[in-house]
Amino acid sequence: MKIDLTDTTASKINKSLVQGRRAIGTPAVGMVLTLVIVTDEENAYDALKAANDASREHPSRTLVVIRRVSRTSRDRTTSRLDAEVRLGAEAGTGETVVLRLYGEVVNHAQSVVLPLLLPDAPVVVWWPVEAPLDPAKDPLGALAQRRVTDTYASEQPVRDLTARADTYTPGDTDLSWTRITPWRSMLAAALDQVTCEVAGVEVEGEEFNPSCELLAMWLADRLDVPVKRSLSSGPGLTAVRMHTDCGPIVLDRADGSLATLSIEGQPDRAVALKRRETAELIAEELRRLDPDDTYASALRFGVDRLSAEAEKAEAEAQAEAEAEAGKAAAKKADGDGSAESGRAPSASSAAPSATAPKAPAKKAAAKKATAK
Repeated sequence: MKIDLTDTTASKINKSLVQGRRAIGTPAVGMVLTLVIVTDEENAYDALKAANDASREHPSRTLVVIRRVSRTSRDRTTSRLDAEVRLGAEAGTGETVVLRLYGEVVNHAQSVVLPLLLPDAPVVVWWPVEAPLDPAKDPLGALAQRRVTDTYASEQPVRDLTARADTYTPGDTDLSWTRITPWRSMLAAALDQVTCEVAGVEVEGEEFNPSCELLAMWLADRLDVPVKRSLSSGPGLTAVRMHTDCGPIVLDRADGSLATLSIEGQPDRAVALKRRETAELIAEELRRLDPDDTYASALRFGVDRLSAEAEKAEAEAQAEAEAEAGKAAAKKADGDGSAESGRAPSASSAAPSATAPKAPAKKAAAKKATAK
């Protein structure tokens, strides 16, 4: 069932939800949370599809907030709220309200969302794209117990991870962290099978992939060993190699679906490690609404490491620039010296020619003195 409301209010939307439930014969509300999706028109369909799939495991009221760009000055000063209410088969196992905001109300989305939240139920806010650098201080994020971002959709993932560490608030999480849950489980299980000391780790994956960075951060934090980050053509995270005193432990996934676990002294094993869809990721995050302390620890530890590496790289670049400047100065000095040495022979050769005529005069004076 779908109900379209144009230039409406939050109270009218609530009335439509009640009337819609009665019309389809489900007046009782059996939802466990409110999921607020903040996105744009382009990504709204995919995000809503993932939320509907996740609602089979977590029946919820889904509020999709779409801020529309006003094209004229009149539209920018005129506030309007359009809504699309979906129930029954149109909304999975819960309820869906698509909110399109125009004009001044774009900057006050929290005032529209607040009356539509389920009473006495937790709130989760998810930004599929363009998440704020400080989700907890965002007006919509402040309404939630859990805030989900996705740095994979960011243009600068490493910068965003640094910002997440600086502004982390209990309840923050990221789908790039959720993507590596199977990897973390498999690596932890592999280490449980051996009694070895890990000396170093290598994480291989695509460049600028936040999941690879987060896995390297987690390993460095938990094992307290050097972690090398190497690049591959993907897809995504491709391999983890742990160097131990009992031999290497390798988890290699070249094709994005099936991985091979190799442990020294044991036969290789095939492991199902496929790349998961967004619906599976968001469903996993909705299973727990308490703070993820492991994510916070890995993020903060790893960002300190990234900052140290960035400072080291900057210092090396500065030293290299100073060395190049020194070489250039030395080359210029050598050039000036060559120019002066080139002029010196002409001066020295001119000196004898200037004194040569005086020698005979001195001899003549000596003869004259002798004659006297």
